[in-house]
Amino acid sequence: MSERVVYLDSSVIVKRYVKELGSERTREIFLGAYSGVHHLSFSIWNVGEVLGALDRARSQNRIELEDYKVARGRFLSETRRMDRIGVALIIPVRTRLLMEAWDLVEKHHIYEADALQIATAEDAGAAEFITGDRTLHEVATSIGMNSTCL
Repeated sequence: MSERVVYLDSSVIVKRYVKELGSERTREIFLGAYSGVHHLSFSIWNVGEVLGALDRARSQNRIELEDYKVARGRFLSETRRMDRIGVALIIPVRTRLLMEAWDLVEKHHIYEADALQIATAEDAGAAEFITGDRTLHEVATSIGMNSTCL
């Protein structure tokens, strides 16, 4: 298995389970992890954010109830499986990461959860930070991260 770590923010993870712009590229990123090209990483915080995004899609009628249930189930089972077989590094939220995020919030005027994504990616030693959020991509790039926006 490669030691190269690719960090996914919540917006990219959602693209794995709900078809939208960037879903095909997200599928390729996941396949790369399963084939040993890289490890995926994300914060345990992302689990709640992804569940919230799926629930919003359902409540706004962007996906049907049955599709929501399938996407939710696939996300949770795949996350457990990736962790178990070692293709994903799921990083816990720690006080030090939150403190680093606070600095980013004040310096770049971004939402704390977004700042936590950057702090966690740095903590994981991510070679690439992948997001679906243009502003987050711009902040990550401005601090020297190799960032891709899907």
